Amino acid sequence: MGKSKDNCRQSGCPVAYSLDVFGDKWTLVVIRDMLMVGKRHYGEFLESPERIASNVLADRLKRLEDAGIVSKETDPSNQSKIIYNLTPKGVDLIPLILEVVLWGAKHATHTTTPLEFVRKIKKDRAGTIREIVECLKNNESFVAKNKWV
Repeated sequence: MGKSKDNCRQSGCPVAYSLDVFGDKWTLVVIRDMLMVGKRHYGEFLESPERIASNVLADRLKRLEDAGIVSKETDPSNQSKIIYNLTPKGVDLIPLILEVVLWGAKHATHTTTPLEFVRKIKKDRAGTIREIVECLKNNESFVAKNKWV
């Protein structure tokens, strides 16, 4: 991720700080999967179509945990598994992710983003954010709930 964390944070620039925390390809994909698809287990992230390597995934999850964006806990139904959850700081990234979705849907030559989702964000951004938050609270997939799978 380019500069060391100390250099970015010392500049006082919020853009530099943000890029330091989640400014690589894989970190936003992990956050997207948590927000939109409801992924919470390590193996679920490995199933993403982008095919993140396991060592990269482990590194990104650790970075996100260190930054206070995700927390991890032992899965009560299977003590050998870890559950990753977004913290309130991670949930605060929902508007950013929605803007990235809109930008990508507008400029990508090929996108799998459902047109209904783009319309939903444009029509009622605040309502979309509330719906995603509710899905997170209920451990549901926002994408599946809207039948965009």
